[in-house]
Amino acid sequence: MCDEQMPRADLKLNGAFEEEEDIAEASPYLGIIHTPASSSTSSMTGSIGTPTPVRPTFPEGFSVPPIQTRPRKKSLGQLASPSSPTLPRFARPAPLVRSQTLPRVYQLDTRPRRKQAELDQLDIAPETVEKIRRWIIGIAIVDFDVDDGPVIDGIFPPSILLPAEAENLAFSSFPDSLQFDQGSQNHSFRIREQLNSVHAEKRPPTKDGYIYGYSHFTQKKDTALKRGYEQVQRTRFSRSNLRLTYPKRSVVILTQHQFPAFFSLVISVFGPLFQQHGLPMLEAACQNIATWRDPVPGGTLELGFLGSVLHLALPLTINEQQFTPGPPTVGKYDPRQHIAASSSPLTPSPLLLFEAAVAQLWSVWECLVLCEPLLVFGTSPAQTSQAVWWLRDLIRPIPLAGDFRPYFTMQDGDYTLLVNRLPPKPGILLGVTNPFFEKSHKNTTAQTSAAGGPAGPVPGWKSKTHNRYISRDRTLLKQLETALRGDTKAKLIASLALRRHFHSRTTELITPLARYLNTLIPTPTEVARTSIHNTLRLKPFNTASFFVSLKAHGSTLPFRSTSKRTEFYERFLKTPGFGVWLAQQEQIVEGVLKEKRAV
Repeated sequence: MCDEQMPRADLKLNGAFEEEEDIAEASPYLGIIHTPASSSTSSMTGSIGTPTPVRPTFPEGFSVPPIQTRPRKKSLGQLASPSSPTLPRFARPAPLVRSQTLPRVYQLDTRPRRKQAELDQLDIAPETVEKIRRWIIGIAIVDFDVDDGPVIDGIFPPSILLPAEAENLAFSSFPDSLQFDQGSQNHSFRIREQLNSVHAEKRPPTKDGYIYGYSHFTQKKDTALKRGYEQVQRTRFSRSNLRLTYPKRSVVILTQHQFPAFFSLVISVFGPLFQQHGLPMLEAACQNIATWRDPVPGGTLELGFLGSVLHLALPLTINEQQFTPGPPTVGKYDPRQHIAASSSPLTPSPLLLFEAAVAQLWSVWECLVLCEPLLVFGTSPAQTSQAVWWLRDLIRPIPLAGDFRPYFTMQDGDYTLLVNRLPPKPGILLGVTNPFFEKSHKNTTAQTSAAGGPAGPVPGWKSKTHNRYISRDRTLLKQLETALRGDTKAKLIASLALRRHFHSRTTELITPLARYLNTLIPTPTEVARTSIHNTLRLKPFNTASFFVSLKAHGSTLPFRSTSKRTEFYERFLKTPGFGVWLAQQEQIVEGVLKEKRAV
């Protein structure tokens, strides 16, 4: 977290994405375009270009024989087709690549990095590496090079990263805007795995095709250095022959597990210690991780880590609701000691992130359930990543069927896939800090903004198409508004109460569906009549039959009207989230019936 007090956040959510505008016109960061200049000062700009050859000066009397140049042979050009010599020949257009469309910094420096050379000196047994990889892929050190941009300076235990993965990791490890003069900050991100089966043995497999990163970013000020900021300095010569420094550094835990509360706490402990003590602390952290027991689903573990004991509860499945203490014990609850692994980080209190949109949180929950695209704006990656994890947690056990990114940048390899002129993908949930996203998506259906700043949207919630279906809990709303004026403990208690409330609402939402699914389970008589060679499964879901059941039994959710209830469920049954949830229920029932038949 930042050394200074974190500003209050007023998150802002946006929905369906509008047509993409030209980046050069929309982005405030692309106002200056460097072109080659003939002046002598152009060589000092650090721009990437072809240097002008300079003829060396030789001692007097030293004779240099002239270089014989041979004329180039003329190209044969395109050869005519033997079978169709008169066939017109068309030039194939060059493929459009991301480097031609996005403001990227290339990692031109291909020499071995200093930290990786030091990491390679660490002595670690292969069996210890295998134990570490039960929990993490590795720990990466990312520095900011003034010539090359963010670069991975080393990773331990040694692990392979494809170029696209390395670039996404490097850019996601840093804020894409100035956060503070000096200090530190933690955030998390999610990048797509690119590794194929050929390299699978080089690192542990992911659970869902994504790598999760937990970054501790640090910047320290030193007025004696070129840019005024330093974490690590390094002297070398470049085109400008200037002394360059690494003003910023991030240390990143890479993992295959979707445990945001747990790994956010781990990086908050490890990050500051690593920045202070360096590689010995990294080695000690890895040795601690190697001693941890296996991450068994549903397990409760006590894990020692750098002088702390962490009490961790693992979920049975990634969509399980992990409950936190209720009102009688919530006052004694310490989120840094008792951790529900799959929940969102609770420090600082998530309620602060939605302070400007607290009355609209019921609409936000509905948008998540109905798979409406959402944009989450914030002034820092710390705010957006915590907010996205918090929103993702509210609709469990309903799966989040769309792609979600706790912190998403324009340099991400999936940028053109997720942000383009086409209608947005259902259920997409993006956390962004770049004001460009607001301008290019000003017609989004739903948007929330946490924390206001000089750039970006006004804090709060806005949606042009969503009309709320369910009544607010006005008693809880008053408690939240009172807690926002209270101390840190009051905000934490209110945040936990809000989380339990929406978990309860999600359960009430699926109760009518679960009641109807029970009527689709084969009866004992039907099981007895079914051949042993046939698979027992749920009967097909029928929408009309479900609505008959819903009309007969109702719902405990406080819908604003009966018509609103019908419309809401009609929309929900068409979402990919419901499809995934129904498939999971069918799998569970099929497994139970199989076990009963075996007995």
